[in-house]
Amino acid sequence: MNIDKSETPQPANYKPKVKVDPNHGLWDFFYAKDKLMLTPDESAEHGRGWTVEELRHKSWDDLHKLWWVCVKEQNRLSTARKERRRLKLAEGGSQGGERWDEVRKTMKSIRHVLTERWYLWEDARTLAETDPEIDLSNVRRPFVPKDYLEAHESALEGDKQDQPAEQAPSGFMAEESRVTRPEDIEPSIPSPGSPETPQSSIKG
Repeated sequence: MNIDKSETPQPANYKPKVKVDPNHGLWDFFYAKDKLMLTPDESAEHGRGWTVEELRHKSWDDLHKLWWVCVKEQNRLSTARKERRRLKLAEGGSQGGERWDEVRKTMKSIRHVLTERWYLWEDARTLAETDPEIDLSNVRRPFVPKDYLEAHESALEGDKQDQPAEQAPSGFMAEESRVTRPEDIEPSIPSPGSPETPQSSIKG
């Protein structure tokens, strides 16, 4: 068909408006919202991993936070590696691999320190079970010093010595119950409740 270019239909310039949450958690898979990955020079700028000796001085909360920082960094490095493969970029892979190795060293050191603390805790718990000053079943006060125990025991012994000796009970309750035995009864005297002796058997 012979038509002028001005008469050719043009595609509609339609761009759907998609609402995106700027604070969505998936943005943490990238180093920046407007940057999918780091450049090779930026990826090479990283420090070394934490050593076991350094992490031994950290608290449980610090180790917990550092572990999840490493997990977050691993997710970012994995995302950048996927993007490089998708875009077929040759540069940046070796720098990202070095950064990955340092993150893994830190995570291994954290696990090493936590394993040491677990064994130390088990040894302390086993030792506490044989310590007379420690009662693990008492949640409110598991530790009682030895001098406190000795003072408490001596106070109890002093209270026992101050108490008067027990006296034998007197009165009605002190009388022993009298039990009539067969040998205590004379044969010539009839026992209560027995039939009276016949008159014929009594000699006058």
